[in-house]
Amino acid sequence: MIKLIERTLSCPFAMPFLMALISAAALGMALISQYVFGLAPCNLCIIQRFPFGIVIGLGLIGLLFAKKNRKLSVATMGLISLTFFANSVIAFYHTGVELKWWKSFLEGCAVPQLSSDINEMMAQIEAATKVVPCDEIPWSDPIFNLSMANYNVIFCFGLGVIAIVSARLMWKNREMKSPHSSN
Repeated sequence: MIKLIERTLSCPFAMPFLMALISAAALGMALISQYVFGLAPCNLCIIQRFPFGIVIGLGLIGLLFAKKNRKLSVATMGLISLTFFANSVIAFYHTGVELKWWKSFLEGCAVPQLSSDINEMMAQIEAATKVVPCDEIPWSDPIFNLSMANYNVIFCFGLGVIAIVSARLMWKNREMKSPHSSN
């Protein structure tokens, strides 16, 4: 079983494909949460979707060039790892906003402070209804009480570790050397 895992992690064909597939599934789950279950995303939720799209693109590039240039597969897995780690940082930042550890730098991510003038207050309320605040947790699981941002921290960090281990194993793998190398 360990040998199978090691072979899969060091495969320049399987890993970019798996990372792209996992990212597509994560994006699909986000869209299902939004359009089927009615969980409107905030600005930080939307930002956390972009790295998954980047990983899909990188995974497909790695898959296309796996046979011709194995070093590109290693570089692609390294970039995939960095992309997942970056998304983990964004999700951690979002978690901090949700838990009110800090305020978001994004406009519209916090509940607005209402004016004392009734006309201004009505204008603020109407404008705020178009934006979902990032500091409110729309869903948390009933067992661990973790939000989707919390899960994204764990998910992306884990995938980043897997991708960097994969890149390292591909680099060490003797089959990775190009046919033009002297060894």
